[in-house]
Amino acid sequence: MIKNFWQKLDKPILALAPMAGYSDSPFRQLCKSFGADVLYTEMISADALHYGSKKTLEMLPFERTEKPVVCQLFGKRLEVFAKASQIVEKAGYSGIDLNFGCPAKKVVAHGGGVTMMRDLKHCRKLIIEVLQNTKLPVSVKIRAGIDHVTAIDFIEAVNDLPISAVMVHGRYFKNPFGGEIDYEMIKKVKQKFKGIVLGNGGITTPEHAKKMIELTGVDGLGLARGLYGRPWLFNQIKEYLKTGEYHELSNTELKKVAILHASLAEKYKGQWGVVETRKHLAWYVKGFEGAAELRQKLVQAKTVAEVKKILK
Repeated sequence: MIKNFWQKLDKPILALAPMAGYSDSPFRQLCKSFGADVLYTEMISADALHYGSKKTLEMLPFERTEKPVVCQLFGKRLEVFAKASQIVEKAGYSGIDLNFGCPAKKVVAHGGGVTMMRDLKHCRKLIIEVLQNTKLPVSVKIRAGIDHVTAIDFIEAVNDLPISAVMVHGRYFKNPFGGEIDYEMIKKVKQKFKGIVLGNGGITTPEHAKKMIELTGVDGLGLARGLYGRPWLFNQIKEYLKTGEYHELSNTELKKVAILHASLAEKYKGQWGVVETRKHLAWYVKGFEGAAELRQKLVQAKTVAEVKKILK
């Protein structure tokens, strides 16, 4: 039996939440260097793995230094999850996460992500299918609710299964990015669920992180959009929880991180990696003097050398 890494982590656990188009290996490595305890991959299609999609299989490789790293699968067809789970385990991941929380249009249009919560019996069958086809710890990501179904309804439907961890996004599907965080719902999940519970949503500062932990009692946090241009937020949160203070990076330090990010991307994906990193680079210089002009140049950069030249 592969060890359940979740039980060995110091609390509060700080995780890089799964973000499509963002949490690739270069960004995960960066987050790890800045204090992330657990790294989730981007959402990976179980269907695409099952049918051997070359593009999707190329998303699987990771560095050993990233561990513990969790592969997040999405999809709704039971018949593809057995093979997908086996492929993920063979790839050496620390755990498998199942997505029942994504509100992205292209995911929900096919009945995936958060829309899965409308059919709790099917969610349960899917979790069982994965549990039966892997020795890895299995976790799930859910939302506060959709329509009449809440996160508590979900937990009650699956609480007898050996699920290792639950990440709860505190917003509802009706307003997935701008709605108020339902801290009370996350707190109820923490009280009900016997495994690890991570609070997610609206954490963009160390103060937000402390608020989430104090109001909900969660075991840890899943950081997502608050990391845009700020992968060091993990260290800042740890610092703040210990001392009540945290270090803000200088522009010089920010530039070094941006160049390191572009360098990692180029190393792993070649020139295309730098192109993919442009959105991150634009975030890094937010608040700089002449930021608009800098962003215009950075979103056209094709090499690390160009990035260095622009930032100098």
